[in-house]
Amino acid sequence: LEANSRDHEPEKERRTNAIKTSKYNTFNFLPLNLFEQFQRIANAYFLILLLLQVIPAISSLSWFTTVVPLVLVLSVTAAKDATDDIVSMKRTLPLGLTHPPLPTLPLYLGLTHPLYLIRKVFKPLDFFHLLLGCLILMMTHSPLLPDKPCVSSLLSEGEVSCEPPNNRLDRFTGTLTNAGQKYSLDNDKILLRGCTLRNTEWCFGLVLFGGPETKLMQNCGKTTFKRTSIDRLMNVLVLCIFGFLAFMCTILSIGNRIWEQLWGSEFTAFLPRQGGVDAPFSGFLTFWSYVIILNTVVPISLYVSVEVIRLGNSFYIDWDRKMHHARSDTPAKARTTTLNEELGQIKYIFSDKTGTLTQNIMTFNKCSINGKSYGEVQMVHRKSYGEHTETVDWSFNPLADHHFSFHDHSLVEDVKLESPEVQSFFRLLALCHTVMAEEKIEGELLYQAQSPDEGALVTAARNFGFVFRSRTPESVTIVEMGEQHSYELLAILDFNNVRKRMSVIVRSPEGKLCLYCKGADTMVYERLHQSCTKLMDVTTEHLNEFAGEGLRTLALAYKDLDEEYFTSWKQRHHEASTSLEDREDKLDLLYEEIEKDLKLLGATAIEDKLQDGVPQTIEQLAKADIKIWVLTGDKQETAENIGYSCNMLREEMNDIFIVSANNSDDVRQELRNAWSTMKPGAEEAANFMPERTLGNKPKVVRDEEVNGEYGLVINGHSLAYALEGSMELLFLRTACLCKTVICCRVTPLQKAQVVELVKKYKQAVTLAIGDGANDVSMIKAAHIGVGISGQEGMQAVLSSDYSFAQFRFLERLLLVHGRWSYLRMCKFLRYFFYKNFTFTFVHFWYAFFCGFSAQTVYDEWFITLYNLVYTALPVLGMSLFDQDVNDMWSFQHPQLYVPGQLNQYFSKTAFFKCALHSVYSSVVLFFIPYAAMYDTVRDDGRDIADYQSFALLAQTCLVITVCIQLGLDMSYWTAVNQFFVWGSLAMYFTATFTMYSNGTYLIFPASFPFIGTARNSLNQPNVWLTILLTSILCVLPVVAYRFLLIQLRPTINDKVRPLTNHTLSSRNTDQLHAAPPPPARRARIHRTSTRRSGYAFSHAAGYGDLVTSNCFLRRPAVTLTTAFTPLGRTTGFSPMGRSAGYSPTGNALNSRPQDVEVTSLQMYHRMRDPTF
Repeated sequence: LEANSRDHEPEKERRTNAIKTSKYNTFNFLPLNLFEQFQRIANAYFLILLLLQVIPAISSLSWFTTVVPLVLVLSVTAAKDATDDIVSMKRTLPLGLTHPPLPTLPLYLGLTHPLYLIRKVFKPLDFFHLLLGCLILMMTHSPLLPDKPCVSSLLSEGEVSCEPPNNRLDRFTGTLTNAGQKYSLDNDKILLRGCTLRNTEWCFGLVLFGGPETKLMQNCGKTTFKRTSIDRLMNVLVLCIFGFLAFMCTILSIGNRIWEQLWGSEFTAFLPRQGGVDAPFSGFLTFWSYVIILNTVVPISLYVSVEVIRLGNSFYIDWDRKMHHARSDTPAKARTTTLNEELGQIKYIFSDKTGTLTQNIMTFNKCSINGKSYGEVQMVHRKSYGEHTETVDWSFNPLADHHFSFHDHSLVEDVKLESPEVQSFFRLLALCHTVMAEEKIEGELLYQAQSPDEGALVTAARNFGFVFRSRTPESVTIVEMGEQHSYELLAILDFNNVRKRMSVIVRSPEGKLCLYCKGADTMVYERLHQSCTKLMDVTTEHLNEFAGEGLRTLALAYKDLDEEYFTSWKQRHHEASTSLEDREDKLDLLYEEIEKDLKLLGATAIEDKLQDGVPQTIEQLAKADIKIWVLTGDKQETAENIGYSCNMLREEMNDIFIVSANNSDDVRQELRNAWSTMKPGAEEAANFMPERTLGNKPKVVRDEEVNGEYGLVINGHSLAYALEGSMELLFLRTACLCKTVICCRVTPLQKAQVVELVKKYKQAVTLAIGDGANDVSMIKAAHIGVGISGQEGMQAVLSSDYSFAQFRFLERLLLVHGRWSYLRMCKFLRYFFYKNFTFTFVHFWYAFFCGFSAQTVYDEWFITLYNLVYTALPVLGMSLFDQDVNDMWSFQHPQLYVPGQLNQYFSKTAFFKCALHSVYSSVVLFFIPYAAMYDTVRDDGRDIADYQSFALLAQTCLVITVCIQLGLDMSYWTAVNQFFVWGSLAMYFTATFTMYSNGTYLIFPASFPFIGTARNSLNQPNVWLTILLTSILCVLPVVAYRFLLIQLRPTINDKVRPLTNHTLSSRNTDQLHAAPPPPARRARIHRTSTRRSGYAFSHAAGYGDLVTSNCFLRRPAVTLTTAFTPLGRTTGFSPMGRSAGYSPTGNALNSRPQDVEVTSLQMYHRMRDPTF
């Protein structure tokens, strides 16, 4: 790549930033859409049927009876697909094409503000702020302006050689060549999408990858055509129906051949045969004639109805005000109309953490200082009684952040009373950190923290009167109760995943040396002076209470240092830091030496704020037997904390397995140990389900039972080995035995791989939910993708099938809309197959009485209108409005969701039961009217036993019977349902009397031959008695079977529905709108915990070396008119320590322990901040 060299790359070969997210274009829409639609076997079947109908020798029906419905179905589906694609493309354009294409490459070199710390802020695996591409960052210690010659030279002569586009986020290899010199480019000089440059007003950049070559698009995965399990089952069932249809037609064609051979010659006088048509050929033609007549076993109106039902249920999601987020004015949105019923069958949910389960906002809730616990008032009153407790008034502090709220007034009083322990506590919080302060407007501080935890602690100290104001490499300036002081920063003993603590050594304005330390309580307690034993016991009780409430705890301690000892320690530290052998071990020993005999100050407790209703939602979904796996890019400790906060991980669990090995053998052993703990003595070989279908599809692993509850936490390094082919089954079986699975530090691609693994080996429906672009691949891989429109852009929403603003809405989406959609679709399919099989099988029985002549048993107009008019609206009404119980009862009994996971409402078994029911009904509908009409006369003695009268009687019995059957299947009657059912019956009789009238016959004599049949037959009592008897005999076995089933083997629905009746008043007739009894109010449980809820930054190397390096120049803090002047002291001693960037040569060291992951510096967002 050559910077700004148009000659280097021809115009036609230049890459652009254009991103294509649409499925179709103008040229491929028609062929691609038709190809997708004809993947439905039924559509292909009707196309073949149409070709048969144009052959006069075998066609019994007009060709337009198939052409019109087929074209209608294809057109409606194509229009819907085109609309969905256009809407998706328009929503994507603002993100993908807002900037013009970039065929040239502007170089990213200079930074404007040398007064600030130059650093790169990277949120792992999160992508927002930057619109397209990856940026190369060249660090510099001096300002470069756009007009500088070196910049102009670099822009015109620079050349970059790098690796090709790939999806790796953790590495980059390349070189920058300029003026004959080469500069190394690695991952530290790459800004991925989601990185933020702080304190930088302008820069030069090089867009290295654009459009589909960006890391984001490389990790997004391919858009696939998602189909529901019911769609896939329908294809299998349609194949079975085709086989059964061929079987019936074969029987009837053989019957025609035999009949023609034995008795056909007796009718040639008035039914002459066509030339060359003998009995065998007649049987062949009859086969294809019956293929056309019996085609209603798979009516094309089925697919039109399915699309209408799905569209209607999608509108219910869009219109649901209970899924509308008022604060952001964000409604729920069904971005697809083809997956609604799949929402009622979810077994596995794969969820992101940050922004999905949490708000990524930390709040300072409690603390323990010198054995006294503060903050209890807030926790009790705010959460139990709402926001009625008066918050602390911060008017005494002009620099306070007024968005910070605290309810325990006693802590403020102790601060004002100048309690030495309380003041030392907050002084430590104001000094012991790596936060950067920005104050562009006097008095308005903006903290840039390494993590939200540190930001929350420094903000708490700020509000309680100890305001961190600014820092330089050698000093920290704070305002203590209105007085500004500058502390000399002598050393930062930074944290990492081994130390789990950090310390600072400062010299106060009075010249006093002090070490302040904060960290995990287990680490701090080991280094306390023995005089702190009693205080440690009391503080431990407070820590247990804090951790039991899911708060993130931290212990604080300090130590006064002797000047002589510190001088000696400084010299030994210098020698250790310059040692060529065992440097790290020697420095660790020095840190251990000075961090002992500490004095305990207290502990802090911070809440990682979850989104509203997350624990309750997870609890409800767990009751519905839905397993939730958390796939997050965050660190293990953070993920575990959220797991406890959400009640996904509980101390009551039998065990929680941690898989964190760094090689394949160790990962395998850890998984085996977990497996043997949960299933002692069980065989390790996977137990597969028997193969039921042909093909090369992977075998399905059976669900396995386990005694007790277990959790599994696995990190990204171990997961990479666990997903290998030789280990994936062991990982899957171990994970599926656990109640909760948390995968941390995973890449977007690994998220998709986990989803694909479950889809591959488990016969279950999966759902992925996330809010960022790093979740796109997971969302696309799952059966259902849900996007949360949050703080991280719209990429997840644009790639999702459903979207809303809060995780808690997932409960309503699944337990209400999903379950109703699945129940309605299953009822629709069962009833639709029943009514059409019954309609078709009557033709089959009639063939034995018409010489297998392919004559239809019904009037041709009845055949045309049966599915379009007479029975269309009632079944649509049931499929759009039916409810077994209302939404409140669905929440009250989440177990109602389980039948959908087990495919109990519609499966192959349910289909064959439906077919057997249709066979019985067709026998009754044919033979009862046949027997009743045989040798029967009217009241006036005239004959009534003719073909037209029999056809009318049979079709009338059929319409009434299927309407009664619909009423038995309906659980929730509305005015619309009543209108559709009774209106359809009225339509049938009105149309019948109209079409069979004299006037219609006189106008169209060839089209309406049934003249007078309706008025001559339907005025006879025996006809109506036959209709009554036939209808009763058809539905009686159904009623008896359902009654016995409820008594002997009741389902969860059978158990819940009677409960709705007991809550009704004597005047309420609407059973389904009965509200369930209110759930018992759960009192807040105050429990203790031995688990420490540690901080995110306690397990990664920190930025002490960056803070104390000379990468930025000293600038005095912006002061208030009443503030003191900074009182920094100069001792000639440079900041020291491995983390402080100290070295004998004066060059900053950047040595970190191996295998320690660098924590990101990220913006601390305050609640209600305008940038939030």
